[in-house]
Amino acid sequence: MQVDPRAPELAMDDFVTMMNATRLCVLIHDAATKNILWANPAACEMLEWSMSELRPLKANDMSSSAQQYDRVIGRAWLQEAVEQGVSRIEWHYRTKSGRVIPTDALAIRVELTRQTAVMVQFRDIEHEQQIERDLRLTTSYVDALAHHTSTIALMLDSTGAVRFATDTAIAMLGADPNEALGPVTHHGRLRSNGSSLTWEELARQADPVTTVQLEVRADSAAAVWLEGSLERLQEADGDALLMILHDVSDRIHGEVRKERESRRENYLARYNAMGDMAMALAHELGQPLAAAGNFLAGVRTRAQSPAGADLSYGIDSAIQQIERASAVVTSVRSFVGHLEHIREEVDLNEIVEECLYFVRLRAAEHGVRIEVRTHPDPVPVRCERVLTGQVVLNLCFNAVDEMAGFAEQLRVVTISTSVADGSGRVTVDDGGHGIAQDPFEEAFTSKSGGSGIGLALSYRIITRQHGTIWAERRPSGGSRFGFTLPLVIGNSDSSATE
Repeated sequence: MQVDPRAPELAMDDFVTMMNATRLCVLIHDAATKNILWANPAACEMLEWSMSELRPLKANDMSSSAQQYDRVIGRAWLQEAVEQGVSRIEWHYRTKSGRVIPTDALAIRVELTRQTAVMVQFRDIEHEQQIERDLRLTTSYVDALAHHTSTIALMLDSTGAVRFATDTAIAMLGADPNEALGPVTHHGRLRSNGSSLTWEELARQADPVTTVQLEVRADSAAAVWLEGSLERLQEADGDALLMILHDVSDRIHGEVRKERESRRENYLARYNAMGDMAMALAHELGQPLAAAGNFLAGVRTRAQSPAGADLSYGIDSAIQQIERASAVVTSVRSFVGHLEHIREEVDLNEIVEECLYFVRLRAAEHGVRIEVRTHPDPVPVRCERVLTGQVVLNLCFNAVDEMAGFAEQLRVVTISTSVADGSGRVTVDDGGHGIAQDPFEEAFTSKSGGSGIGLALSYRIITRQHGTIWAERRPSGGSRFGFTLPLVIGNSDSSATE
């Protein structure tokens, strides 16, 4: 060992002084007998024995009574240090008052001037073990939170990147648990107080906490709505934000359905008002137009002289225009009426037959073939004939328009009537793209050339007549639109023909 010649020399008493001052506990055992030769003040203080009391003690006098701290094991540990030079063990000492203290004990063989000894250095690790137990408990809590709870929790950094997520959150986001989750905005759309927000805007609102919604939209499923709070946590190494969420999809979807129903009711209310106005207009204009026609007819009678030829031509033209206007008014009265009109007993087969002329005209424009499969017997229902016919026309026109873009050999629309479960039924099948969702959920058509009334009006007409109307995807491709109306009592043939 090299010693700096400029360093002051230490006397033997200096080493004793330092050994007495250290807080590390030290016991000196004889290497052969394992008897205690000496103990420093720290060891005496911990074990509550004086130096004179310690010397005659054996391992069983100052160790835990547990089997793993038996005297034989203690001597073997010290002997290993004699033979190997060093040996380490966790040893539980017992104090004079009976308190058991867990220690980390290190035995080292020391060659003293007169004999070989074993120096045991030990320290109280009870506090460290308690910390370790607390840490294991905390770890188990965190593990339970991360893997065995339904809580949806995300820990994010200041940039919005997800640093930790519970298993439930990972599953809800549809993420891969083996890959980094990345920014939270990659998994859904952030909203707060009804408005869409960027991460930066939302993070500024977390002062220290704010409400948040996360809309997670899967490729082929309805959106999942999560709602909760975003809280800013002050960390020594920078800001962290905790997002706690719960699934409110049922509530949100219910609100959406309620809003759709409200829009449908508002739309149909406006349509009903429009019908009332049209009826009033037809009523108010009908009489003046008829009177004007009568007056002009009288003038024409008096204008038969040759000098009145030009006048007669003008009068005849005016009469033609009035008659045309009168025809328009008559048409309004025919097609815009209240469903409260007296309903009549009608054969659904007849309604379909009456519509076929117009359906085939529309189909011919697009090269679509119409196939008709009517029930072999009459299908008597009680309904408003004209309006029910309008529903048939609407469903058929939609099907024809759908098939217009397909190859000529595929352009087929099938119209069927049948009887089932006490109801008369009309279905219209096409082989098109098929519906993506229930079209009766929306009050307005998505067709670029549509009037916006279409299916919503059909829904109103059929349901107000105590019927049902629906749409579904066909297993073979395309869509089926249909409606049912209750059969007239006494004609409840339950056989069905598709």
